[in-house]
Amino acid sequence: MNHTRPQKTVMQRDFKSPLANTEYPPLTRPRRHARWAGLAAGLALLTAAGLLFTETDAEATRSAEDAPPATPLAGDSRITLPLPLPGKTADDASDTVHSAEFALAEETETAIDWQVETVRPGDSLARIFSRLGISAQQLDRLMRTGGKQVAQLKRIMPGQTLKFDLRDGELQQLVYEIDRLNTLHIQREGDDFGARTETRELETRITNASGVISSSLFLAGMDAGLSDNLIMELAGIFGWDIDFALDIREGDRFTLLYEEKYLDGEKLRDGDILAAEFTNRGKTYRALRYTDASGRSDYYTPDGKSMRKAFIRTPVDFTRISSRFGKRYHPTQKKRKNHHGVDYAAPRGTPIKAAGDGKIVHIGNKGGYGKTIIIQHGGKYSTLYAHMSSYNRKLRRGARVKQGQTIGYVGSTGRSTGPHLHYEFRVNGVHRNPLTVKLPTAAPIQAKYRADFLAKTRVLVSQLDMLTATTVAANEHRE
Repeated sequence: MNHTRPQKTVMQRDFKSPLANTEYPPLTRPRRHARWAGLAAGLALLTAAGLLFTETDAEATRSAEDAPPATPLAGDSRITLPLPLPGKTADDASDTVHSAEFALAEETETAIDWQVETVRPGDSLARIFSRLGISAQQLDRLMRTGGKQVAQLKRIMPGQTLKFDLRDGELQQLVYEIDRLNTLHIQREGDDFGARTETRELETRITNASGVISSSLFLAGMDAGLSDNLIMELAGIFGWDIDFALDIREGDRFTLLYEEKYLDGEKLRDGDILAAEFTNRGKTYRALRYTDASGRSDYYTPDGKSMRKAFIRTPVDFTRISSRFGKRYHPTQKKRKNHHGVDYAAPRGTPIKAAGDGKIVHIGNKGGYGKTIIIQHGGKYSTLYAHMSSYNRKLRRGARVKQGQTIGYVGSTGRSTGPHLHYEFRVNGVHRNPLTVKLPTAAPIQAKYRADFLAKTRVLVSQLDMLTATTVAANEHRE
């Protein structure tokens, strides 16, 4: 009988009892083989999870195959987690999985077979749905469940585009580009629909312009690269102190800082004027835009006084002054008498604006004045507008009006030889020359905002100083 003892396996030799005699130091080789076993198990799980796709990982897998077979230790209940990719943590590996999910979703979005419809003249949403074979029931469901935002689909205009995601005749998504900034997205949610509007933010850039007047503000503004709207806004800011029809002189100059709005590197429009300076007949006026904590924006002088006055100087856009305040020869009565107002010649139908906030105390015919409106401004001031062709139909005696609101239109009713506005300004019932009367100022910066105003406008003042100095130097050089 063969009593030869069976050959021990490598693992059996390695894992003798630590109490047994051995030819090498205790635990040295067992630890090395334990590490081999753990590494092999980890790599095997990692390979099974499909996370090793690189050539480096493939080599690691082959190395694991060549390693001694891994036998788990008896009673070892630890769980071996997949190892992260080379150079990454376990969290990074998780992020990689999520990124793949997002990429897949994005790829799916791109893969949608969108049907693009351009709105034609006379089109309605119902007609477009019918053209695409979408049932009227789906349109009704969309309009009833999509929320308030879907009402924008009722205002589609020729030339606009709508994108449809249709699957088996069922509407899944609809994208409506309202304009370059706003897009309406509609998504099916079960049997109903949800809607949201995405708005793109414009990039704001600050720029400046300066000019010297040789003939008119409009031409000087054009030469400085200003749009018509900016020129009108500039005139409106200083219109309380300067009559741009009568006071402008050659050599008057202006400087302004203003915003420009950009989208994708392309200028879309002008923004607000942030600061401006205007020198008229040697006198310099400055205006700074300030928005308080309540969101109210207005223009103020550098020391916080409002650029607004309680009245605008001229209540109508006129072509010329046909008759001034004072003694004159009356064209219809054929004699000299006092003229208690100013006549502004303008085309029939030109809008007439309220010179200030107030209450209408008279609206109707008034003898030689013809169709007339009288507005009471507080207890001290009143203004009269005569020879109108018609009134704002919404106005009645006792109605409140705001400064700049259209109250009527230029005509030639009453004793008049042609279309014009006869305008009177009264202080405590006494007629004053509308062209020269000192207009009362509006309220200054509130005390609680004054420190904030001064802090925020300090930089604007410094920039105006620098730009003005440059403009003056350049003008002197040209001379």
